[in-house]
Amino acid sequence: MKLGPRYKICKRLGSAIFEKCQTQKYLVSEARSAKTGKYGGGRGGGSDFRRQLIEKQKARLAYGIGETQLKRYVKESSSVKGKSPVDALIGKLEQRLDNVVYRLGLAHTRRLARQMVSHGHITVNGRKVTIPSYETAMGDKIGVREGSQKSPLFQNVPERLKEYRSPLWLDFDREKLVAVRTGVPVAEGTDVNANLASVFEFYSR
Repeated sequence: MKLGPRYKICKRLGSAIFEKCQTQKYLVSEARSAKTGKYGGGRGGGSDFRRQLIEKQKARLAYGIGETQLKRYVKESSSVKGKSPVDALIGKLEQRLDNVVYRLGLAHTRRLARQMVSHGHITVNGRKVTIPSYETAMGDKIGVREGSQKSPLFQNVPERLKEYRSPLWLDFDREKLVAVRTGVPVAEGTDVNANLASVFEFYSR
């Protein structure tokens, strides 16, 4: 998915959805812009449509997915029984294979995680999977392909992730580079600063 300048996108949406925006320089500039009202972002109210559009863009860009894909996720989440649509959407976004690789700490960005999957470095239940949007399921074993374990991408993982804590729904053996999905993704602990209820409002128009 092609994007414009990430810094400008963050400014426009009023959210540090990209790592490039999660810096002191951005925070200072953001505070200055909030006073002057130079950028739209989430400031100054505006119409309901504009607010919903901004929240939709935040969610889409944070997970690096296209418009059609997000719309499909929202539609599918709306029909899930026994679970709120928002929780169902979080589950669909978080259980994507590229996001799982990111949540394990193997990649410092979702973009890099997508590349790892696309380039054949990741396996699910022992089989190579090259589709970033692949939906992991409970009990799935996600690992680094044996032939890729010596790649610089995965060197010193145990030491590098010594202080990192993956989500509770993932049980990661850093020495073996294998994780098991043991639970259901929940909103708590996610880093996406988007109002997903507004996303549903946007697509229900």
